[in-house]
Amino acid sequence: MNFPDVPGPADTAGRARLPSKLSPMLATPGVPPRGEAGWAYEMKWDGVRALAFIEDGQLRLASRTGRDITVAYPELTALGRAAGTQLLLDGEVVAFDDGRPSFAQLQQRMHVTSAVQAARLSGQVPACYLIFDVLHADGHPLLDQPYARRRELLEALDLNDVSWQIPPSFTGYAAEDLLVVSREQGLEGIVAKRLDSPYRPGRRSGEWRKIKNVLRQEVVVGGWRRGEGERTGQIGSLLVGVQSPAGLVYAGHVGTGFTRQTLQLLGDRLAARQQPASPFAGEVPREHARGAVWVRADLVIDVAFAVWTPEGRLRAASYQGLRDDKDPADVIRET
Repeated sequence: MNFPDVPGPADTAGRARLPSKLSPMLATPGVPPRGEAGWAYEMKWDGVRALAFIEDGQLRLASRTGRDITVAYPELTALGRAAGTQLLLDGEVVAFDDGRPSFAQLQQRMHVTSAVQAARLSGQVPACYLIFDVLHADGHPLLDQPYARRRELLEALDLNDVSWQIPPSFTGYAAEDLLVVSREQGLEGIVAKRLDSPYRPGRRSGEWRKIKNVLRQEVVVGGWRRGEGERTGQIGSLLVGVQSPAGLVYAGHVGTGFTRQTLQLLGDRLAARQQPASPFAGEVPREHARGAVWVRADLVIDVAFAVWTPEGRLRAASYQGLRDDKDPADVIRET
């Protein structure tokens, strides 16, 4: 395999060392490129972004925020031995339900920190690592290489197994047609990537565009209201917001989509974050603020919703999952 000669700090074998950490490149919400050449398209996977650092057969998985999540996915450790001596890969950890990625299924795996529990769950809810980029290979940094070249090198690695695979990248197709295919397959959407784009760590670039089939949004929890009836003594709804130049602005409330286990998990997390004052910049509507329990705004959740109202509120928002892999400071309105 012919790699570019790119200088960098070298190890004793003369290879450029793997970086100890890296922030993944992010896509900008947008519309499909129309009549524009020079784009590739990938399906958008409903999972958890993860970088795979592989050195001498050992694997370390890092979340988007840099947290080590290797222990949560023991079935992926064999990727280190299969991949070779030195690689840095970018991809998404998913869990399948009836052949489709299911974020609800993955929720059972995401927050596990016990090796024993993770090993048990790996047999019940197996995870799969979907690899879509290679950033460093065999002592050669590849960040400055165009997407098309990185993709060529990635596919030459032939990393396909039960617990990891390289999903296809499509060129020569209309974005609208691939969006239809993604919708028919029950997927979240597509990601358009410019063929000449380098990899820009930590940046949300228009060279990568994500186009969604359904409206999804990450939001920060700033408070909650107590439930009634069957939910007495539990969370009734979450008060959520998104970041703005003025701070965290109120974006509405989320009162559906919770399971009994979810309510217990969120209740435990929020109890440790309680504070006397609202974390939102500006006023929260009186009917929502009445009786609210305010919390430290560092918990991120994912929601599906019908539409943004003219006031900037989520209509008919439904809880989809907890996002430990997202930094609350990065949560902005996307759709």
